[in-house]
Amino acid sequence: MKINFQNLEKNLKINFKNKSLLKQSLTHKSYNKIDNNEKIEFLGDRVLGLVIAKKLLELYPKEKEGILDKKFASLVNRNTCLEIAKKIELDKYILTFDQKRKKLIEDKVIADSCEALIGAIYLDKGFSFTEKIIMNLWKTHIEKSVITQVDAKTKLQEYSLKKFKKLPTYKLISNTGPRHKPIFKISVKLINTKSYQAEGKSKKDAEQNAAMNCLKDIEKK
Repeated sequence: MKINFQNLEKNLKINFKNKSLLKQSLTHKSYNKIDNNEKIEFLGDRVLGLVIAKKLLELYPKEKEGILDKKFASLVNRNTCLEIAKKIELDKYILTFDQKRKKLIEDKVIADSCEALIGAIYLDKGFSFTEKIIMNLWKTHIEKSVITQVDAKTKLQEYSLKKFKKLPTYKLISNTGPRHKPIFKISVKLINTKSYQAEGKSKKDAEQNAAMNCLKDIEKK
C-alpha cells in the first residue's frame, strides 16, 4: 500500500528537502527493523521539550519551578502528543507491518510518531522553523496551560487521611519502553476502594495521574 506523504506536507505547510527523512519518521520498527523512527523520535522528544520549556519560561517568568514542571509535563506527555497527532490525522501516514489493520495502530505508536515527525522537521528545516510548527500545533494546549494542574497526589492524601486515617497505597505495576523514554504504570488504592491505574514518563507523573483518576471517581459519588 502506497502512502501519499504529500498530503501531510500540504496540511502542515511543509516541503521536505529530504523526503526519505519524512518517510523514516513515520516508519514503525515492525515495518522496517533498520530504517525506522526510533532514533528520530528520541531527537524529536528533546526538541519538543526544549521548545515547550522555552515558551513556558517566556509566558511565566515569575512562576515557581514546581508549577512550570507540572505545566511542562502536561504539554509533552503521551496524551497531548496523541491529541496533536490525531488532529493532523497522522495515523493515516504511519507505516506498520500490516497496512490493512491501520485502525488498530496503538496510541503509543501514534504519539511516538508525532515526536519522530518533529525530529524529522528539525533535521530538515532547523530549529526556528520547527519551533513555529510546534507553536502552531500546540497553541490551544499552551493557552490552556494558564490553568495550573492541581496536585492530585496531595489532594488525595488529604482526603484519605481525613476519611480513613491512612495514606493512599501506591504500587509500581510495570516499567516499559526504551531506556531513554520509559513508561511507568502505577496503581493507587485507598481503604475499601478499588485500585486505580495510570501511566507516566516518571514514577512521579504516573502517581499524579493515578491519584487524578481516583479523585475523579470519588467526585462522581
